[in-house]
Amino acid sequence: MKKFIVGCGLVCLIAVQVSAQIPTFVKGDNVVGAGIGFGGNLYSGLVWSGVKSTPAILAHYERCIVDNLWDEKSSIGVGGQIGYASAKWEYHGGLYGWKRSDLNIGVRGALHYALVDKLDTYAGVVFAYNIVTWEYWGVWGTESKSSSPSSLRSSFFAGARYYFTDSFGAFAELGYGVSIFNIGLSLKF
Repeated sequence: MKKFIVGCGLVCLIAVQVSAQIPTFVKGDNVVGAGIGFGGNLYSGLVWSGVKSTPAILAHYERCIVDNLWDEKSSIGVGGQIGYASAKWEYHGGLYGWKRSDLNIGVRGALHYALVDKLDTYAGVVFAYNIVTWEYWGVWGTESKSSSPSSLRSSFFAGARYYFTDSFGAFAELGYGVSIFNIGLSLKF
């Protein structure tokens, strides 16, 4: 019986510790992140074999504007983001080919929920303007176009930030912007 009571006490103590977690994203918190993205790079696939593309680079900022949404672990953040990706294709030693770059600038909002201590999980939406620059040369002549296929875009994303300290962490996100999978470092202040 004594072991049963001690065991129940330990379970209760652990449950109190788990439920007393400090939320990872509370009203007034600011987070900046920078990273690289993979997947969804421009013109990958069999049709354009030989395309050289760079991983996307990206940065974002987010501020928590509402916390304790339905409990102490839930919050809402808003902010902005910027991303860049490019791809190049050449044929016959550069006699002809093309180069394209995408600059994605937008705003984002996310619903956050801290499932476990030090882990901030979230999902949200991005509204961005994608500035496309094309250049092609060779058989078609040489021409540059700066904004003909540029457009407004929206997309959804889901991600997580794990904090190694109170202010420094790493993030991973899935969604579609300039890339499909993003990883990087975050700083909370």
